Amino acid sequence: MPVGYEFLLRRAEREGVDVYERFMPPAIKGLYGDRVIWINRAIPTMTEKGCILAEELGHYHTTSGDILDQRRLENRKQEKRARNWAYEKLVPLSGIVLAYQAGVKGRFELAEYLGVIEDFLEQAIKHYQEKYGRLTVYEEKYMIYFDPLGVAEMFE
Repeated sequence: MPVGYEFLLRRAEREGVDVYERFMPPAIKGLYGDRVIWINRAIPTMTEKGCILAEELGHYHTTSGDILDQRRLENRKQEKRARNWAYEKLVPLSGIVLAYQAGVKGRFELAEYLGVIEDFLEQAIKHYQEKYGRLTVYEEKYMIYFDPLGVAEMFE
């Protein structure tokens, strides 16, 4: 189920986006510009690198121009769009349902099952709460609750 760093690298390559790992200041985990993504080589795990790469691919798909100045509202909106793109790619509603079907319990296990770090999972859940409210129906078969997190099967 997890998408993973290697899968995202291949996706970037297919889409004509070059990805490089370079040591950068600790506050910078990744950057995107002109069809090039830089990932901070100091990031300790492939799981976290995958989350960062997904967000930077989100910039490729959803943003334009220089948005480094996050004091500007439009730049913050573009940053949010890129993150939301990443959340929906790495923590799709289908993945939450598959985890439920596999008997996954708790947020730590869910993050591990989906191949994301826990903080990324938490932010993805907040994204879905903003998008859908407290719950959403998936494929007319499941109710996914976001607070508390859970899945319930719907019966006819």
